[in-house]
Amino acid sequence: MAVKKELNIGIVGYGFMGRTHSNAFLQAPRFFPLAYRPVLKSVCARNADRARGFAENWGYESIETDWKALIDRKDIDLIDIASPNDTHAEIAIAAAKAGKMVLCEKPLGRTVDEARAMVDAVGSAGVPNLVWYNYRRVPAMTLLKQLLDEGRFGRIFHYRSQFLQDWTISQDLPQGGEGLWRLDSAIAGSGVTGDLLAHNIDMAQWLNGPIVEVTAVTETFIKERKHNLTGRVEPVRIDDASAFLCRFANGSLAVFEATRYARGHKALFTVEINGEKASASWDLHDLHRLNYFDHRDEGQLRGWKSVHVTDGDHPYMKHWWVPGLQIGYEHTFIHQAADFILALGEGRAAAPTFRDGLATDRVTEAVLKSAKTGQWEKVAAA
Repeated sequence: MAVKKELNIGIVGYGFMGRTHSNAFLQAPRFFPLAYRPVLKSVCARNADRARGFAENWGYESIETDWKALIDRKDIDLIDIASPNDTHAEIAIAAAKAGKMVLCEKPLGRTVDEARAMVDAVGSAGVPNLVWYNYRRVPAMTLLKQLLDEGRFGRIFHYRSQFLQDWTISQDLPQGGEGLWRLDSAIAGSGVTGDLLAHNIDMAQWLNGPIVEVTAVTETFIKERKHNLTGRVEPVRIDDASAFLCRFANGSLAVFEATRYARGHKALFTVEINGEKASASWDLHDLHRLNYFDHRDEGQLRGWKSVHVTDGDHPYMKHWWVPGLQIGYEHTFIHQAADFILALGEGRAAAPTFRDGLATDRVTEAVLKSAKTGQWEKVAAA
């Protein structure tokens, strides 16, 4: 057996995303034929004790408390950014200038300017790059993409998508600091638009092409919260709910909605697409099923079918268990890590790249602008 090349990974951040990414790097070579063997070299975080505990649990060889020191290390090939949004641009740009491959959590930047600078940096350096929009790697969604690319839907008329949560309803919930930085606009950039709708938008543009104009409304239901870092009651500047209509370049219309105030929903991500010949829908709560309607079926038997996406000829599934057995959320990250490393071995790019992440950030910028102006806003051209 040929000895695989090592891909030495340095990760920034040990939170929720740090765990999903670490698990992905560990599992990908066990299930996929990769030319490189990921090596967990170092985890970087400000709290040395927690970083050390994280390293011991996941098998990282060392820790750093300064991301600049991590980037300077000669034994690191790839920098994986799993830290809060306000760190993405600075770390990614520095890593690219140092010649490191760069993987980054979504959204790419807090603003289009940040995202554009990140795209320019990886482009100038010529380094492989990827944004962790993991839901593209749900087998049912990859199957939907294949069906669309085969032309089975014909002309597309409608697209609709939601992402609903309920974890910020309590007015006693503070903002800022560890675990709650998503409620602090200085760190997050925006609220549900950049945190949740970014997933919906990336998925939509991947499946249905570019969004060209939007009209939106946002709302902040609780206007003030105590800030964990200052101890003061301060204005809340992120959006708690965001909804928009849009037009795609292919002429289809869409409705998008995201909120953290939908009581009873923890992570309801839905997609539906309607074409002249077929329709399909999907729900993250039942992620292994693709609901599909084909108008060309025989009339008396025409109707919606529920496709259980677990068979060996479905995307990714031949690498897992026997047909009929399901996989879950964590596997989407494993698929993404595997796709990146497979592409690396073949000398090609794996999507979504930083440029794809910038395309999503252009749409979120237009959504936030429209919510302020009350007008239709064009999505800035690439």
